[in-house]
Amino acid sequence: MDTNLSLTHQIGQRMMAGFDGPYLDEKFIELVKTWKVGNVILFAWNMTSKEQVLELCREIQELVLRETGRPAFIAVDQEGGAVSRLPGDATRVPGAMAIASTGNPENAYAAGRLTARELRALGINFNLAPVLDVNSNDQNPVIGVRSYGEKPETVAQYAIPMMKGLEDGGTLSCGKHFPGHGDTNTDSHLALPFVGKTQAELRAVELAPFQAAIQADIPAIMTSHIVFPQFDPERPATMSRTILTDLLREEMGFQGLVMTDCLEMKAVQHSFGTVPGTVEAIKAGADLVLISHSSSVASAAAQAIREAFLAGEIDATEWEQSLARIAGLKADYLSRPTEDPSIVGCVSHKEENRKILAQTLTPVRVPGGSFPPLGECPHFLGCKAFRPTLVSNLADDPLSFPVYMAEKLGGNAKATVTPSNPTEEEIAEIAARTTVASCIVVGTYNGHLYPGQLELVRRLADGSVPIIAVALRNPYDLKDMDPSIWSLAAYEYSEQAFDAIADVLQGKETANGKPTVTLLTE
Repeated sequence: MDTNLSLTHQIGQRMMAGFDGPYLDEKFIELVKTWKVGNVILFAWNMTSKEQVLELCREIQELVLRETGRPAFIAVDQEGGAVSRLPGDATRVPGAMAIASTGNPENAYAAGRLTARELRALGINFNLAPVLDVNSNDQNPVIGVRSYGEKPETVAQYAIPMMKGLEDGGTLSCGKHFPGHGDTNTDSHLALPFVGKTQAELRAVELAPFQAAIQADIPAIMTSHIVFPQFDPERPATMSRTILTDLLREEMGFQGLVMTDCLEMKAVQHSFGTVPGTVEAIKAGADLVLISHSSSVASAAAQAIREAFLAGEIDATEWEQSLARIAGLKADYLSRPTEDPSIVGCVSHKEENRKILAQTLTPVRVPGGSFPPLGECPHFLGCKAFRPTLVSNLADDPLSFPVYMAEKLGGNAKATVTPSNPTEEEIAEIAARTTVASCIVVGTYNGHLYPGQLELVRRLADGSVPIIAVALRNPYDLKDMDPSIWSLAAYEYSEQAFDAIADVLQGKETANGKPTVTLLTE
């Protein structure tokens, strides 16, 4: 144990906390002063521009170093694609499933390294990526395109190069969500999921990418708040000693940092409660506990950790080992040279990213071997992006697929913004507007979970106008569509994706991606 640290300082080193807004608030500053919290997580609501992020990270390090004597881990979920926290002037690489659709693991490495360099330039040293979940359940509401695919070997094939890119770019990487969040129908942000697979099934699928990442020396792993009854019938993985210590540490041989997912998620709140759950996670074997939002909850959790330690409920040897892991990683990663802030969103990064993204577009059904011409008056339809899960980026972006596409193509192109789950009456009204179109392009956004979107596509296909469906998040929207409908998976709702889609639909580029999940059964 580091004898230079008081117990309060030691507790603070084992915690990571967050705050609302683009500035350090008084409650968070008080939390750091009182409990010496030594690590911080940032979200999209903390970031407005690269200049602001750079200054915020400087202030965080100044505060934490002054109060704790140690530099801070500053973490972010910059997975790419649908889960990207950095402001719009940074480079946003495609997400996991999109990257895997390129068929080239070198793109995963390049995306990781590019991301890491921009994070370091902004003062962020810890990226909570790559995702190691195997998305074997197409009804999964929270992972989906965040996964590299439905097969464990595909996930390992792309996640490990992503991890190595992040490491070579200078940031600490973290595989998640152990032992796997890919086969759930429940979002652990909202409720406690159960995965009833046998141990043999879990080892063959869920655990396989984590084992591969451990063999590739991944430095950190994040736990999931999911119950796996065949390992522990009572406790979610985050609070299960059977899973974190017996399985992850002893059986799988992981010696790196174990951190929890956010302990304020409903899966924990509604089962253990965040404060007692924090103590249970440490007792189970977690090194670093994450409380992302409320400083008052983090303060109560710190007090609970203190009481449990003083009561002898937490193993002293394991406590020392956890502190040593954190100190060792900080000594390594936080001493690395920073990048020049001018590289954030620079022309060369944007161009490198554009080339990767162009390879991600995936044709699913192309009757006749090519997409139909858009013609004189194409009609673009689709809803705005919404927040299908709390881990997604905030859905206050004014970006609209149909409006953007119609404006980009100009001429007689028309746009109709649709509801996220249109009713029968709304579908009939929308269909009536499209009868004179030369081609209809419908952007779907998790339509497999919002069936009104797919019913709209089906109804439009009853007419004589050619229909192109473009999946702007999960490609499962395209699974059961009529074979007469042209379909394209784009994996994300962003201007850069829309530009790439426009190039394909105008015949300027060819879509060559290959899906890593099953979309066609014949």
